[in-house]
Amino acid sequence: ENVLNEAALLTARVDGNVITGDALEEATDRVVGGPRRTSKIISEHEKKVTAYHEGGHTLAAWAMKDIERVYKVTILARGRTGGHAMTAAEDDKGMYNRSELFARLVFAMGGRAAEELVFGNPTTGASADIEMATKIAKAMVVEYGMSPRVGAVKFGEEQGDPFVGRGGGGQFHPSEQVAALVDEDVRMLMDKAQNIAYEVLREHRDYLDTLAEKLLEKETLRRPDLEAIFEG
Repeated sequence: ENVLNEAALLTARVDGNVITGDALEEATDRVVGGPRRTSKIISEHEKKVTAYHEGGHTLAAWAMKDIERVYKVTILARGRTGGHAMTAAEDDKGMYNRSELFARLVFAMGGRAAEELVFGNPTTGASADIEMATKIAKAMVVEYGMSPRVGAVKFGEEQGDPFVGRGGGGQFHPSEQVAALVDEDVRMLMDKAQNIAYEVLREHRDYLDTLAEKLLEKETLRRPDLEAIFEG
């Protein structure tokens, strides 16, 4: 709904009366990442770092079998982001298994892994990725019972009376020993995802270089462009 409203406004601003695919795409980007940052002057080096960062996300997703492939990647700055790589499910998905959630961790850490591989120095640009990955990893451990050491126990909101379906509204806190296990398991998941992302990018460095080169040239790559790069 937000996307269509935004697309309608964009169309009205140019006195159009039909919402085009381009208007929908721009509207989607605005809703996801915010308006374009046209006034900011970005150095060539920062552009290159962004191209490798977004290329890292794209290549990590393309290499993992348990995540949708990227349909669009851009290095155009929006809102607080220097660029973004977007995946889209082919159908509405309501459930994720452990492998699918872990693949999302690898996808999220792909940008930082690319920065370390190419420049030997991660930047602050990966902070949003780390935040998202940490949330996923923590949910896997404390909400979805996907850690064998912590077990199938939910930590967070108190359950209340399970027979009337009302939550207790309080917090269900783990003991100190379990909290330490949770921290260890979250870190272990994050480290493993980072290592896998790094190895994937190192092994396919030629694809990463091609992605970065094409992003610097065209600024935005869509699914057909990516399929041509990854062909075979």
